[in-house]
Amino acid sequence: MNRTFLVLVMVFLYSMVFAQSGADTIHYKKVYYFAGTGLGIPLGKTRDVLSPKLFVGSMGLDITLNNPKYYLYPALYLLAFKYDQKAQDPEFNTIIKNGLSNFYMLSLAAGTRRQFERLNTYVYLGPTIGLVHEPRSNLVGDVVNIEYLKSIAFGTKLGVGADYRFSGFFIGTEVGYMYNVNRVQKQPFHALTLMVGLKSDITRLSDKVVDILAPH
Repeated sequence: MNRTFLVLVMVFLYSMVFAQSGADTIHYKKVYYFAGTGLGIPLGKTRDVLSPKLFVGSMGLDITLNNPKYYLYPALYLLAFKYDQKAQDPEFNTIIKNGLSNFYMLSLAAGTRRQFERLNTYVYLGPTIGLVHEPRSNLVGDVVNIEYLKSIAFGTKLGVGADYRFSGFFIGTEVGYMYNVNRVQKQPFHALTLMVGLKSDITRLSDKVVDILAPH
């Protein structure tokens, strides 16, 4: 098992055991929107096929549960990697080097956090499902036709992070580990995600949406 995954699991379990027992005055009955940008770094044998590419992005909702120490964190990760094809595909007559592969992964995570006045630390864990694009090409005469193979991927996402509250918004950062059951060019997929971004309070907007969809 990947060492990074083991380290993050240990951090997650530690935080679950030692989570604060006091009242969380920042997240009580709140919904926040987080938008981040950063880098996806392939790990292990994944690096035989994929390599980092700037920039990747994420967007998600921080939905506080009745106990504000715990929250739901549905998030969409838009990852892009440089792609080097290793094995010949019988349906195509060329091999791609320095191509581009995109991963659109939806994470349905839950987590716990600790509040230290304006500073918050958190961890989360959950399953992922998404769409993977892998490039292929055919040479027809003097023209190279590029196509993208599309496949559904399943996996898991684990992360740790922190954010600091300013007047009206938060600045946050997170480090995550993503694993997909599906392979890329017969190689396992492991990646480290590094994100920095802004978190803002959208509680009033979410309340209005609820009122429209489920009026009393």
